Amino acid sequence: MEAEKHLDNLKEIKQLMERSTRFLSLSGLSGIMAGVSALIGAFLAYYVLASFNYVSGISYFDGAIILDLQNTVFIQLMLIGVGVLISALSFGFYFTHRKAKRDGQTIWNAASRKLMLNLFIPLAVGGVFSLLLIQHHLVGLVAPVTLIFYGLACVNASHVTHNEIRNLGIFNIILGLINVYFIGYGLFFWALGFGVMHIIYGGLMYFKYER
Repeated sequence: MEAEKHLDNLKEIKQLMERSTRFLSLSGLSGIMAGVSALIGAFLAYYVLASFNYVSGISYFDGAIILDLQNTVFIQLMLIGVGVLISALSFGFYFTHRKAKRDGQTIWNAASRKLMLNLFIPLAVGGVFSLLLIQHHLVGLVAPVTLIFYGLACVNASHVTHNEIRNLGIFNIILGLINVYFIGYGLFFWALGFGVMHIIYGGLMYFKYER
């Protein structure tokens, strides 16, 4: 009995230390909804690109890098991307805030600030790099670059949150590298990485930590 009591005390101490150094209120539901948002965005982007192909005869899906796109197409794709980002962030904030409140934690603390920083640096670099690729008309490389840098961000952030995020990041890095070889199919890899993988890992985290 005494030994079991000591083990329970050690578990409590370990949990307290994790709560102070790791942000564990990240909700699996936020990952699921981010994946759903990404799939909807990918479907809309496919429609825009398919319409552009029908009008111009230039296909994004023929395995070649498009050297030029109409401004209207860029604007439509950017609006879709911004919409997906806003949707994912909104769902992420809502479900994570709800989980943190249920666990008696605050959503903004030292661990969450460190998590944001670990995510922000690779994402910011990847975002700037993607804009430079677009400026040089290397549109076909945007999807793999965003997958790779997002994967690096997840691996970096996994040090201060659930370890499952690390595996999600590794899968996205691998998908991005494969996509570099299959240039013209970036939208499909993007939907797989940001959509399907988010839903899978969000579901795993939900059933492991929230049920």
